[in-house]
Amino acid sequence: MGAAEDAGQHASRNLVTNRNWWGDYEPMGQLAEPFMRALTEAWDWLYLHGLVSGADPRQQGDWAFVTRRGRALLEAQDDGLARLRAQRRLDVDLHPLIAARVRAQWSLAEYEAAAFLAMREVECRVRDLANAPAAEIGVRLVQSAFKAGEGPLSDPELEAGEQQATMALFWGAIGVFKNPISHRPVAYDNPTIASEVVLVADLLLRMLEGVAERLSDPGPPE
Repeated sequence: MGAAEDAGQHASRNLVTNRNWWGDYEPMGQLAEPFMRALTEAWDWLYLHGLVSGADPRQQGDWAFVTRRGRALLEAQDDGLARLRAQRRLDVDLHPLIAARVRAQWSLAEYEAAAFLAMREVECRVRDLANAPAAEIGVRLVQSAFKAGEGPLSDPELEAGEQQATMALFWGAIGVFKNPISHRPVAYDNPTIASEVVLVADLLLRMLEGVAERLSDPGPPE
């Protein structure tokens, strides 16, 4: 990008979006205005997604530079835009049990590890709330904890079908997303799928917070 690549690849928004700076490269006639508008939109998109900075501390004025996130996407072996979209899925208030560690693994593009850590926390939380022994793991743990009418985490206020459906929800998530990674390598080549697994784990952990509140409520006095 000419001048934009000089001085450590920094550039100025005002310069890049200045029609005169483009000189001979500017489309002529009726294409000039749409071209400059599209260029301005592109710069703002890069800024809003954290790919370029608002200002370069090494420079005076409004000079910006490519951020660490921007460089990581440029150097990514996978689809950089897919990684960016998946990252934006996780730019929410994740449950405290998974937020820090999942984001740390995600920053290293360790999608499998991020998904595994998130689902493992679900299993651990179920075990803690159910007071189950350490040997109780995976699908068997969830089936025992949420068994309709008997499991320590089942909700007696729900009708039997909903109790079974709740068990099936946790059972399926652990069986599909946690157990395979525990026993063999599972390649999450698509970061979007890995981010969705993390969000499923986040949902289940929040549901378990509701279970914890129910278990701790002594109920109305007799």
